[in-house]
Amino acid sequence: MSFLVVDSHCHLDYEGLAERLPEVLGNAEAAGVGLMVSIGTQVRKFERLLRITEDNTNVFCTVGTHPHHAHEELDVGVAELVELAKHPKVVGIGEAGLDYHYDLSPRAAQAQGFRAHIAAARETGLPLVIHAREADADVASILEDEMKKGTFKPLLHCFTSSMELAQRGLALGAYVSFSGILTYKSAESLRAVAAEVPMDRLLVETDSPYLAPVPHRGKSNEPAFVVKTLAELAKVKGVTPEAMAKATNDNFFRLFSKIPRPERFA
Repeated sequence: MSFLVVDSHCHLDYEGLAERLPEVLGNAEAAGVGLMVSIGTQVRKFERLLRITEDNTNVFCTVGTHPHHAHEELDVGVAELVELAKHPKVVGIGEAGLDYHYDLSPRAAQAQGFRAHIAAARETGLPLVIHAREADADVASILEDEMKKGTFKPLLHCFTSSMELAQRGLALGAYVSFSGILTYKSAESLRAVAAEVPMDRLLVETDSPYLAPVPHRGKSNEPAFVVKTLAELAKVKGVTPEAMAKATNDNFFRLFSKIPRPERFA
């Protein structure tokens, strides 16, 4: 492959990837995945994630509390998130948001954590990685309410929600990222959403080790497989994979502006 791709959302510190990290990173490089962002989900375990980024020049991370853990980390305030985000390898806030599918954390705790992360994203100027599952109306309402208090940069990650959430997010300046789910035969409605998202707001991701794209579905996912999602997104938008790589790379470096764009991504 003559072009490079970014995996904008993976979990390199998770079981399935962490124990074979050299192999995973080698596979990514061989597939043309030149940069990865490993996403924070528990601030109290952040040091482990940060070490991975410090040991690998092409890996960056975010800091935050996943909604599943919101009730466990309500003591993590805006000031702590802002302080941790000063590290040069920390390039975003989150993932935070609302998950009403599993409801592993009380909804009030999820909302409290979500708003704290928004405040940290606003203060730092870093993008906010948003998890939204079966909570479209509340996610949109919180984003709209918080945007009135001051601007921030939203990223709707692993998008599987409604056209309405996409539209309300886009109206706020959000970017929308698609995962391997886009390649699933049953994902026709998701492909319809992707077709409507402007080219200058699209990103691709794996969310690995979950949600492996076709033809790897059912297996452990890894950053190398993001090229399959990129190819599907290119098909949906009627452009070549190379054109889609250029667009999503441009979007990524515009959004994650703390990351110096490597020369090989020029």
